[in-house]
Amino acid sequence: MSLSTARSFLSEAGYGEQELDANSALMELDKGLRSCKLGEQCEAVVLFPKLFQKYPFPILINSAFLKLADIFRLGNNFLRLCVLKVTQQSEKHLEKILNVDEFVKRVFSVIHSNDPVARAITLRMLGSLASIIPERKNAHHSIRQSLDSHDNVEVEAAIFAAASFSSQSKDFAAGICNKISEMIQGLDTPVDLKLKLIPMLQYMHHDATLASRSRELLQELVSSYPSTPMVIVTLHTFTQLATSSLIEIPKQIQLLLQYLKDDPRKAVKRLAVQDLKLLAKKAPHMWTKKNIQTLCECALSTPYNSLKLGMVSVLSTLSGTIAIKQYFSPAAGESSPAPHLTDLVKLAQECCYHSNLAVAAHGITVLANIAISCPEKDFVQLEQDTVLGMESLLLLCSQDSSASAQATLKTALASLVRMLKGRPHLSQSCVEFLLAQLHYACDAARILICHALAAIATQLPVLGESMLGDLVELYRSAGNTSSEKQQELLVSLATVVFVASQSSLGAEVKTVIRQQLEASANGWTVYRIARQASRMGCHELSSELYQSLRTRVASEHFYFWLNSLMEFSQAERCLSGLEDGDYSGAMGAITEALKSYQKGFASLTAASTPLSPLAFQCEFIKLRMDTLQALAQLICTCNSLKTSPPPAIATSIALTSGNELQRCGRISLQMKLSMDEFRSLAGRYADLYQSSFDADSATLRNVELQQQSCLLISYVIEALILEPQTASFQDFGTLGSVQAESKYERRMMGVFNLVLEEVESLSRKHPPVSYLHTGCLCDAVIALLKVPLSFQRYFFQKLQSTSIKLALSPSPRTPNEPIPVQNNQHLTLKVEGVVQHGSTPGLFRKIQSVCLNVSSTLQAKSGPDFKIPLDTKTNEIEQRVEPHNDYFSTQFLLNFSILGSHNVTVEASVVDDSGVEWKTGPKSVVTVKSLEDPYSQQLRHQLQQQQAGAQAALRNVSNRFQ
Repeated sequence: MSLSTARSFLSEAGYGEQELDANSALMELDKGLRSCKLGEQCEAVVLFPKLFQKYPFPILINSAFLKLADIFRLGNNFLRLCVLKVTQQSEKHLEKILNVDEFVKRVFSVIHSNDPVARAITLRMLGSLASIIPERKNAHHSIRQSLDSHDNVEVEAAIFAAASFSSQSKDFAAGICNKISEMIQGLDTPVDLKLKLIPMLQYMHHDATLASRSRELLQELVSSYPSTPMVIVTLHTFTQLATSSLIEIPKQIQLLLQYLKDDPRKAVKRLAVQDLKLLAKKAPHMWTKKNIQTLCECALSTPYNSLKLGMVSVLSTLSGTIAIKQYFSPAAGESSPAPHLTDLVKLAQECCYHSNLAVAAHGITVLANIAISCPEKDFVQLEQDTVLGMESLLLLCSQDSSASAQATLKTALASLVRMLKGRPHLSQSCVEFLLAQLHYACDAARILICHALAAIATQLPVLGESMLGDLVELYRSAGNTSSEKQQELLVSLATVVFVASQSSLGAEVKTVIRQQLEASANGWTVYRIARQASRMGCHELSSELYQSLRTRVASEHFYFWLNSLMEFSQAERCLSGLEDGDYSGAMGAITEALKSYQKGFASLTAASTPLSPLAFQCEFIKLRMDTLQALAQLICTCNSLKTSPPPAIATSIALTSGNELQRCGRISLQMKLSMDEFRSLAGRYADLYQSSFDADSATLRNVELQQQSCLLISYVIEALILEPQTASFQDFGTLGSVQAESKYERRMMGVFNLVLEEVESLSRKHPPVSYLHTGCLCDAVIALLKVPLSFQRYFFQKLQSTSIKLALSPSPRTPNEPIPVQNNQHLTLKVEGVVQHGSTPGLFRKIQSVCLNVSSTLQAKSGPDFKIPLDTKTNEIEQRVEPHNDYFSTQFLLNFSILGSHNVTVEASVVDDSGVEWKTGPKSVVTVKSLEDPYSQQLRHQLQQQQAGAQAALRNVSNRFQ
């Protein structure tokens, strides 16, 4: 295998290759490092980051970095520069170097070179390693010496290294602070070097004394060196030091506001605005009413649009935080001023109609945040002003296709959606305005308006059937071009149409959509519209669209995927025509739906691949099928009261046994089984929820609703039939108080509340079990089935990808070989793991810690007593570890005192930043064979020999007397 082979191996996207492959790639890269050609050596060096990404475990990373250290020690400056870049790219893997001393020793030897460039590269290398060697005194000494060098390249490298070590080491920062102060204040230090030295002071935050000394020095520099570059660098360092030390943030806000107000230089004002925005994000709770008032006065008085934009953006950031409440809350003994009289509201209202669109967008954001955050009774006029300002800005931007106008439109629409969520009484008029704007807006603006309409309509049911006609006409006139904007517009308009249709889509609407798609849409657009139809419950249209797409794909996996989606849509379509009270029709519809689901599940299994196993989709469909089967069984059980009524002696049996349910006959036992089945399904939905760490919140809420529907049915069975006296409805009392986030959720919550009301009224009037009770159960089943199932985003698209890869040591040399351990010793099991992310890590939730559970089970017992005890678990340990740079490691001490074969299972789960545990896996299993220690074995053999000798002597004696 050549270097090109290693390159092709490392360029593969998948994870999970065997260790042998990784070692082979490392050997090939090592061959490249030992090549006589400089080009091959450099190529091998730059391939190392891919190797680390491919196999991020310490054993390989340690070997690789030692090889790189040899290249750094023996190679030329260009190779050293390549190694430096690799080290900086692989910063998160540095702590996995096991032989840190040896690695640093090889790198540090170059610091004694006569070549200043080699010394400079070495200093930058040491600075890049500061996180793992923060307290190395020889590195500290070399950096101090190099700061006095006459070579500019070496001095700049020393400054970089000093900054890196200062951020990591308190001792180094305290020791270098005086040196840096002398150099900055020294007359022989050039100004450009001072400008590079000053930013080092931002790292002097390890204790209050050091931070105070640095702040005094910076204060002196601001007054002593009033030149623009010096003031800009010093002020920014001031801000960075304040954000790190936290105690000086109020003073820093005052200082920046003072420069913003009094300094005439535009560059200094711009820097002050940038740093104020940083402090507004970092510590909004430290902004006082006086600070915000000063900023408002500066913004009202400045003649420069660029500075006004910066100041209003700071206020926009503050308006979404607690600072806005502090601004409007009156001080002790004072009355709160009218909102429209405050400078903040005046500024925001003025900005709403500003000629600069970006300023206007921030003004709208400030007004919307004020309207959301503050008490409604005091801000009625402000709400109207906000809506008028938004409408004027939307009217202006919707007909302008420039990038700045579209960015402003997006900001204004986001503020509108946020405000309507907090002020729902304004939604109807705003939605009518947006619908009117759709007729006149350009295509890019139409897309954004459609997104806003869909977002508003998912929160509140404001899009009715009366608005559907306008939307269909818009869809008909959407255009026939195949441009990217036009395709996006087709998807966005279709989404709004699906949301607006309260029940199923009409024939005219489907015809218009179908004709428009046939005329101008490409395959991807058709798929996206079908996907949206599946999410909104329009399964009749989605099944037709999936069917038209099946033969337009190039892969059989895609064909099976589309075929499965078509079958699922057809299955849900079978359930859409259910009628209240038609129980036999419901049975037939469920049977047809199950047939389609079985076909779709077979296609879904065929569509899965090792890289895309479709685990969530398969489990979700399995649960849906089992739920439909359980609902059908429940209807059959209810019908059995008619087909198999209680026997004549049922009453006497009930009196004899003391169980009132016996008077109902066999239906009581069947209902008990049905209730257990629904509780089991609810538990499986809970397991699916816990395993879906990467799912978006809408998908998780959908799974939760399916679980609640199963719990509801089991609860209704219990309340109506099994235990009506003890059943309580308090557990479901909070259903109506939860704000629904989607159309599907609103419909499901409506069904839940309706069923609970009917059950509660029936259970009070009639004793169980009568036809009224079974009829109520069947009506509840049909009511749930009539709500079209929503296939949420995670079923189609995975926006966040998180996986954990475990490595256990000791590990067997071959997969089936057990690890030997003596029964009088403990086994130390080391568990290492790497958290692997997709392109958008932490989009929905982040990993706070990893929970590792290790358990061992006795599989086979050796020795004369081969019976396995009832409690076969010999170890059960759990530990939580926090990953650092996506790597974690811990050890477990396991006891195997019972001789035999044990299966050791290591299972990982993650805990997110909210403290919720998710059962993500993976699970690794190793076999351990517990052997008898030699000393015990020798004693046992001796004892056996003695017993055998005693028995032989006893036999000889008995033979002699016979």
